[in-house]
Amino acid sequence: MARKHASDLPLPLVLGDQLCFAVYSTAHAFNRFYKPLLERLGLTYPQYLVMLVLWERDGVPVKEIGDRLFLDSGTLTPLLKRLEGMGLVKRTRSTEDERQVLVALSAQGRELKEKARTLPQSILAAAQCSISEIAAMKDEIVKLRDKLNAAIGEGAGSGGGGGGG
Repeated sequence: MARKHASDLPLPLVLGDQLCFAVYSTAHAFNRFYKPLLERLGLTYPQYLVMLVLWERDGVPVKEIGDRLFLDSGTLTPLLKRLEGMGLVKRTRSTEDERQVLVALSAQGRELKEKARTLPQSILAAAQCSISEIAAMKDEIVKLRDKLNAAIGEGAGSGGGGGGG
């Protein structure tokens, strides 16, 4: 009997069988789990993601933050304004290219990193997974994301990094 190619097989239209729903509902579970932890830091989840980018590399252009987080400037600008209003970041025009806005951590933003250090461990404990298990899951999800982005003609981005969640 000839083996059928995956594209020849019909996909079930059952919610529980959909990978997209598993990813979507898992993202919601992450958000619900993070919410009380991030409230203690005074951050929303999108703000936390921006801070992660800056804790990794300070003083970056807005465009780089947007590329890393897959966010456009219309979404990112209000986030950055709010973080600046909270005293966590400073936005300045580049001296080399005035069209470019650089985002840097304030002293308060750098201090917040210490308070946030326990978040990845909280995810590991809640998920009851090892670091290598979380990293393997993340790697598979990133591969899938990059393939989907390639299929629609977008770049792969650089949302790699550790397996903290």
